[in-house]
Amino acid sequence: MYLKRTAEKMIVEVSKSFPCIIVYGARQVGKSTTIDMIFGDKYRKVTLDDAEDRALATNNPKLFLESYGWPLIIDEIQKAPMLLDEIKVVIDNQRLAWMKRGEKRQLMYILIGSNRFELQEGISDSLAGRCGVIDMASFSQAEKFGYESSQFQPELPEIRKREANGRKYRTRKEIFEDIFTGGMPDICTGESNREAYFKSYINTYIEKDVLKLISASSEMQFRNFISIVALRTAQELHYDEIASSAGIDVRTCKRWLSILQTSGIIHLLQPYMANVSKRIIKSPKLYFMDTGLCAYLCKWPNADMLENCAMSGAFFETYVVSEVIKNFYAYNKDPSEKLFYYRDID
Repeated sequence: MYLKRTAEKMIVEVSKSFPCIIVYGARQVGKSTTIDMIFGDKYRKVTLDDAEDRALATNNPKLFLESYGWPLIIDEIQKAPMLLDEIKVVIDNQRLAWMKRGEKRQLMYILIGSNRFELQEGISDSLAGRCGVIDMASFSQAEKFGYESSQFQPELPEIRKREANGRKYRTRKEIFEDIFTGGMPDICTGESNREAYFKSYINTYIEKDVLKLISASSEMQFRNFISIVALRTAQELHYDEIASSAGIDVRTCKRWLSILQTSGIIHLLQPYMANVSKRIIKSPKLYFMDTGLCAYLCKWPNADMLENCAMSGAFFETYVVSEVIKNFYAYNKDPSEKLFYYRDID
């Protein structure tokens, strides 16, 4: 079963302005499915999970692009970042041809990636000005329940308008059921058992995205590290404290948190301060982007225990903040520009 995504409209809008778009997001949040629903009947698709295609893209990117032509959807683009330079050449040549013929530019490539860590430098160097970037997260509550969505506005008249349009108040018990379930599409649509899904998700995430960025001997430490980070959701980030709990040095802790952030697992929310330079210095707050994954890592067995545990407030705060961030992503807005947490000298 496919649930309509709020980001669909923005993806189409962005695709009209660039010859290439890249859709980022954590694993299994529905990037490929959404792109298939929008462009699947018009665009050829290749996934770099396929060993033969990946080998060709890695060893001979020019031949790879010539073989498939365009328009083309390339999934798991992070597995062959060397393709980006060749995509730039193809786009530049085609844009020149369009300009000479007085033709309107078209969308040539749609790139889908689950790990920004390996691609950021390539995107900024090769595809700057040629590529529209869209972030996606797991389902928001509006998407799960089929509500008409609008851009986030905290004013009371906007909230009352949503209520008048059919939004129902959720009870405390229902909210914690939502928090415990999270927003992963396969769980929300009933395709997968929650416990089995998250166990497999963590294994796949570590094997496919993380092991190439850390030493293989650190795998068990990294598994422990993710759980330690989950227990600190909605708290101010103190690298030394997390590093001490995980048995690693502060430098490693910062690198591993960066991996979690760039792969869409966590979001770091900066404090609001009039002096911009101080925002960079002061501690951000750490939030998991999917509350279901966070609850699984914290080993809470059911929603009732989660509702009545010492972390219930932290989980509710994570739920609210992640919903607002998902809304920003859906409307192609950068939450780091307008979303902060407030604290004073005390």
